[in-house]
Amino acid sequence: MNTWFKKTFVLSAGLALILSGCGAKSDNTATNASQTEPNAAQTADKLNVVTTFYPMYEFTKQVAGDHANVTALIPAGAEPHDWEPSAKDMAQVKDADVFVYNGIVEGWAEQALSSASNDKRVVVEASKGLNLMEGTAEEEGEEAHAEEGHDHDHVLDPHVWLNPVLAQKEVESIEAGLVAADPANKADYEKNADAYIAKLKELDNEFKTGLKDVKRKDFITQHAAFGYLAKQYGLTQVPIAGLSPEQEPTPDKLAGIIKFAKENNVKTIFFETLVDPKVAETVATEIGSKTDVLNPLEGLTDEDKQKNLDYLGVMKNNLEALKKALNE
Repeated sequence: MNTWFKKTFVLSAGLALILSGCGAKSDNTATNASQTEPNAAQTADKLNVVTTFYPMYEFTKQVAGDHANVTALIPAGAEPHDWEPSAKDMAQVKDADVFVYNGIVEGWAEQALSSASNDKRVVVEASKGLNLMEGTAEEEGEEAHAEEGHDHDHVLDPHVWLNPVLAQKEVESIEAGLVAADPANKADYEKNADAYIAKLKELDNEFKTGLKDVKRKDFITQHAAFGYLAKQYGLTQVPIAGLSPEQEPTPDKLAGIIKFAKENNVKTIFFETLVDPKVAETVATEIGSKTDVLNPLEGLTDEDKQKNLDYLGVMKNNLEALKKALNE
C-alpha cells in the first residue's frame, strides 16, 4: 500500500474498549442501520458485508443479491481519498463477515483490519492482482515525494473501477470472496456476477464503439482519475492535478496545462463531482473554453441519486461527455 494514500491514525484506549465491546455482540442489526433496517431474523440469515466506497458497494450489491446486507462505510457525498474511519466505523469493520475494499485509495484499511481483528472475516481487496498503473510523484506533489523519502518515484493509481474491463475483474474478486464466506449460495453468487459482468461487457462495447472514431484523443481533466479508462480506449488523459482530487497544481504545472490547451485548441475542461471545480474553471476561463463533468464515481451525489443513477448510468454519462468533447 503506497504511503501517499496512507493516513496515520492511532486507536485510543477508548476505541479499543469500544471494539472489544462490539466484538461480543451477537446480531448485526445496528451495523446495517444505514440500509433497509432488516429485522433480527433477516440479519441472522444473511451475510453482513461492509464495503468502503460507492463502486465497491455497487459491485458487491449486484453480486450478493438477497443473500447479504451490504453497507458502505464512506457516506454519499464524501471524498474517499481523505476519509478516515470513526469508532463506529471500526465496529462495523470488526463485525463484518466480509469486508470489501478497492485497495490503495483506502490508506486506512490495512490498519483498520489489523486493529479490528476478526479471524472469521473474509477480506476482499478488489484490485489485488490487477496490473496497476503508476502515477508520477510530480502528480502527487512535493509533500508526497518527501514522505517517500525520495526512495520511490512513482505511486500507484487506484482508479481501476473506471475501466469497464477491470471492473469486471473486481466483480470476479468480490464473487470469490462471497463464495468463500457463504459457499451454500455459490450458485446464486456466480449467476449474479455473470449477469452483472455481461452488463459491464456491454458497457465496454459502448465505449469502444463511441470512442473509436473521435476527432481528438486527448482530454483535460481536473483529477488524474481516468488513466485506466484512457489507456483502454486509446485516449490520453491530461490531468491538471494529481491522483488525489484535493491536490492543486503548481504554478508551472498550471501554466503548462494552459499552454497545452491553447496549442491544441481544447474546448472543454473536465471537472468532477464532490470536489471544488475552481482549478478547472481557472483553466477554462484562461483559454475561453467551457467546463463539463467527468465523474470519477468515488461517490454518488444527491443529484445522482435523485436521477436514479448508478455505476452503469454514470459511466454512460461519462461516455457521452467524452464523445462530445473529443468531437469538437
